[in-house]
Amino acid sequence: MPRLFCGVDFGTTNSTVGLAAPGAAAALVPVEGDDVTIPSAMFFSFDDGKVHFGRDGVGQYMEGVDGRFMRALKSILGSSLMKETTLVGRDRLTFQRLIGRFLEHLRQKLEAQPGGDPDQVVFGRPVFFVDGDATADRAAQDQLDEAARGAGFRHIEFQFEPVAAAMHFERSLDREALALVVDIGGGTSDFCVLRLSPERAATADRRADILSTSGVHVGGTDFDRWMSIATVMPRLGLGTMTKDGKRHLPVWYFNDMATWHRINQLYTPKVARDIHGLMREAAEPDKLALYQHVLEHRSGHRLAARVEQGKIELTDADAAIIGLKEPGLSLAVPVTRAEFEAATTDLVRRIGAAIDEALVQAGVIAADIDTVILTGGGALVPLVRAATTAPFANATIAQSDRFGSVGLGLAVDAARRFG
Repeated sequence: MPRLFCGVDFGTTNSTVGLAAPGAAAALVPVEGDDVTIPSAMFFSFDDGKVHFGRDGVGQYMEGVDGRFMRALKSILGSSLMKETTLVGRDRLTFQRLIGRFLEHLRQKLEAQPGGDPDQVVFGRPVFFVDGDATADRAAQDQLDEAARGAGFRHIEFQFEPVAAAMHFERSLDREALALVVDIGGGTSDFCVLRLSPERAATADRRADILSTSGVHVGGTDFDRWMSIATVMPRLGLGTMTKDGKRHLPVWYFNDMATWHRINQLYTPKVARDIHGLMREAAEPDKLALYQHVLEHRSGHRLAARVEQGKIELTDADAAIIGLKEPGLSLAVPVTRAEFEAATTDLVRRIGAAIDEALVQAGVIAADIDTVILTGGGALVPLVRAATTAPFANATIAQSDRFGSVGLGLAVDAARRFG
């Protein structure tokens, strides 16, 4: 059996593992049952003492099993939270160890494949883990590298995720193309202008073909967050005045409840006491009572999942209902696509600015681009797709594998580097 080389796409929302032999097409490894994608989520069950990964972990949490739920851990890389610990049952764990635990699960799935080699691997990384802070960005890659080594990977190299997506797409080309890759992931949006062709695909060193890379820390979870802040959090007390009408209640409780990777930080006795005190001050305490329920029952991620589902429904529908029903709570918030787009206009503007930056750095204009490669789940959002494709009227719009293209491309890259 030929030796296979590995690419790992550890994503904010979903993760994949790809394998490829030199010169051959890549394939994704089953990482959860027969599925080749796995939600980047873990659930530490206090009932059975086990760690449940992916859909299994999400299901355990959504069913109300007692435990600790973790998702969107990639968003923490490079942030101050990486220096902190969090309580999981009776143990205090670093976020780096938690990330390593998920990567260890991926390595185990890789080792179950004939010919799979975890010793030499290319990990994907966004163009920027952290916007505007080169030191924090470098720290984020170092933290991911250390977590991966702790999980059992050995020789680790990194590739920009949009470059990897382009390498996967390139195998379908029969001519040269000047391409723009638009990768709208769960936590970041990344862009790359590069030259692709069948001949270039055979070259191990592709640095000369990469004309520019750019990125911005805007992804699918940010769209969830802003829709939640605009439509759901006001039902839980955001914008509520005090009884004397002199001030609004603090906003950070609601901002954190709308942010996937910060929800767990709210489950502390101090925050519970704060909310109890705010209920006495609030002009609309019934709204705070809903927040208190979400807090006490650790329902924050269940609510965030309903927001995410509402966003997905708005891809094809003009309206959706964000609903969460459990004992003691019945919430149904209508939202329209127009409301969603109004809440996320600035996110789309930032994505557009990053694309403009990629073109300027490459020394090209929109009319020069003849292929736009879309990947990542966020590229399906109608407003995002329109904004990222409208400037390229002369280009072919190619929808790549939205969740698998990066992992496949990383495997192709690994085979070229190590084969």
